[in-house]
Amino acid sequence: MEARNVELLTTLTPEMKNRGTIELLYRALLQGDTSTVAKLVASDVEWWFHGPHHCQHMMRLLTGEPPSQISFKFEPSSVQVLPSSHGCVIAEGWEGSHVYWVHVWKLKDGVVTELREYFNTWLTVTDYSLGPIGWDMGRCTVWESVPRDLARGSLPSLLLAI
Repeated sequence: MEARNVELLTTLTPEMKNRGTIELLYRALLQGDTSTVAKLVASDVEWWFHGPHHCQHMMRLLTGEPPSQISFKFEPSSVQVLPSSHGCVIAEGWEGSHVYWVHVWKLKDGVVTELREYFNTWLTVTDYSLGPIGWDMGRCTVWESVPRDLARGSLPSLLLAI
């Protein structure tokens, strides 16, 4: 990893640093830079996966399978830090016209400690610590998938509580 990138990350707010860390992680994955990936991801990262078994591309990348052996490319269309999320960053993207993915990353001290990965599922993230829960769940929603094609709406929806 370039020393300049590491120095830049140390001068940012925690939210900006977390977003920068995740963006750097995706770049390192695309370039096959396994040493940078190893520095950004805890060796005991907790991983949750929801989707078809054959779509477990990220775990294969994070466990050291050579990127040249994995044809799937993670290029996020958006990377966002959740407000008051204590180190939670969400990235989403498309691969072709039939695969939609969401990654929910949790970081501690600039290192990824948890990844929740969702394939072909719309995701709503709700923070229950934002106030009392009532029938109006909308006031606790902090992030929702941005579907490309709302008209079809054929993918199932999940609620992720943080």
